[in-house]
Amino acid sequence: MLKDKIKSLAKAYKEEVIQNRRHLHSHPELSYQEFETAKFVKSKLEEIGIESLEQKATTGWTALIKGKNPDKKVIALRADMDALPIIEANEVSYKSQNPGVMHACGHDAHTASLLGAAKILNEVKDQFEGTIKLIFQPGEEVAPGGASYMIKDGALNNPRPNGIIGQHVMPFIPAGKVGFRQGIYMASADELYVTVKGKGGHGAMPETLIDPVLIASHMIVALQQVISRAASPKIPSVLSFGRVEALGATNVIPNEVKIQGTFRTLNEEWRAKAHQKMLQIAKGIVEGMGGEVDFEIRKGYPFLQNDPELTARATEAAREYLGEENVIDLDIWMAAEDFAYYSQEIDGCFYRLGTRNEAKGIVSGVHTPTFDIEEDALEIGAGLMAWLAVAELQKA
Repeated sequence: MLKDKIKSLAKAYKEEVIQNRRHLHSHPELSYQEFETAKFVKSKLEEIGIESLEQKATTGWTALIKGKNPDKKVIALRADMDALPIIEANEVSYKSQNPGVMHACGHDAHTASLLGAAKILNEVKDQFEGTIKLIFQPGEEVAPGGASYMIKDGALNNPRPNGIIGQHVMPFIPAGKVGFRQGIYMASADELYVTVKGKGGHGAMPETLIDPVLIASHMIVALQQVISRAASPKIPSVLSFGRVEALGATNVIPNEVKIQGTFRTLNEEWRAKAHQKMLQIAKGIVEGMGGEVDFEIRKGYPFLQNDPELTARATEAAREYLGEENVIDLDIWMAAEDFAYYSQEIDGCFYRLGTRNEAKGIVSGVHTPTFDIEEDALEIGAGLMAWLAVAELQKA
């Protein structure tokens, strides 16, 4: 059976996938700066013997693996390649060699897994019908998202896939298991940049000032009404402020306060209304207290929706490959992913690869200095991606 052949090849290529992941982990590059990573991916694809490579969005690649009757159906597989501006705290042989840059979100594992899947699929291409499009994209971590640039550059054309499958590591799921969810899965993400302006001066003379620190405090608290009173309880929403910068002193009130935050939700109509509500509240509070406000909303990724039919087929294929007990149902997740852009264009399925191993202490979340993965999971990472693509091509 083809499934057993893919399993066998995934096992045989496991160490190679691990080594590719370690190379990428040691040499991380920030979003839209993945020049050496792109060269590495290209060299590995050429080594495998894959043709039809096309450079997209400067540091991205697409490639085709054509089976028999290549025009019958096309399925795409996607991996992201960028790293984060984080100083790695892990003491491992493959620790980041680029100071201040780290693969703390598993994109090294995604890229290595797709390279492994490509090698497997290229070896069995005479045993399936249709075409598999490989998409290696830059810039998932930084708005507006590398996926948007890949799409603009034609990554979903010539040929246009019938659907796309993406995989992401999940440190909260034990290695050996994977997770799927049909329908809405991940949130939209907007960045908020706010400046509250007043009149600074000596802290001992408040009557002569317009205190932007006090005004900003009231504004931040009032904006939570967007979530607690303006939003429907049926629509998950998050409004968080992670940076408040008031560069005064114990006895110095500054002229302005700069604030940064994020707004996330799972409904596009409410998203637009919430933007207007935030602007109204901020303007009312700040101007009512004598100040001025600049409130910039940088619209980020849309919410991510998994096509129910494609995801149901992929879930069933995963159960066939891993066993029923190793495929779990996912809840909604308020983080964001630019895979959402693909899922707005064509049928998409974005699933999770378990990478946790408590016995080894591999438990840290993504975007942390101690994030790492159980590398045994990469055998599934490569093999399951290959099998999901083949299984989808086999469906009429």
